[in-house]
Amino acid sequence: MEDVKFPDATHRVVQQIIGRYPEGRQKSALLPVLHLAQAEWGWLSPAVMDHVAGLLGIQPIEVYEVATFYTMFHLQPTGKYVLEVCRTGPCCLLGAEDLIEHLENKLNIRVGETSADGLFTLKTVECLAACGYAPVLQVQLPEPGASSNSTYRYFENLTEEKVDEMMETLARR
Repeated sequence: MEDVKFPDATHRVVQQIIGRYPEGRQKSALLPVLHLAQAEWGWLSPAVMDHVAGLLGIQPIEVYEVATFYTMFHLQPTGKYVLEVCRTGPCCLLGAEDLIEHLENKLNIRVGETSADGLFTLKTVECLAACGYAPVLQVQLPEPGASSNSTYRYFENLTEEKVDEMMETLARR
C-alpha cells in the first residue's frame, strides 16, 4: 500500500480544521480535508482516502461514500484541465448532450477519460447553477500558489465553435 502523509504545513491546517468541531464530530471536517488532500495529490486514491479516514477517526467507507458522491472529487488522475459539462435539464435542452458528443469526438475520449496528450479530462456534472446561460461548461484551471491549487472558470451559452476556441486557448497556456 502506498504510504501517504500530508506535508507538515498541510497537516497543521488539517489539524486546525479538525479542531473546529467538538470531540466525536471530526467527520464534520471531511469535505474541507478532502479538498486539501485533492489539492496535495491531484486526486483521491484509496490510500489518500484511507489516510483521511485515519486522521478523522472514521471508517474508510465513510470517506469513499462522500468522495464518490460529489463530482468535484477526482477518483483517478486527471488532465491539466478538467472540463465539466452540466447535463441537467436546461443545459440538455439547449445542447449539452451535443457538446459532450463533440468533446468526446474532438478529444477521442469518453466521459470520465483523459485525452492522450494529458491536457483534458472530460466529466459531466449536475447543475452548475447557470441555467439562464445554458449550455454551461466549467473548467478547473491549475493555479500555482492558489490555496486550492486550482480555480474554476465558467463558459456559458456554448456552441461547438466556442468550445473549440476555448480548448485552443487552454492548449496554448
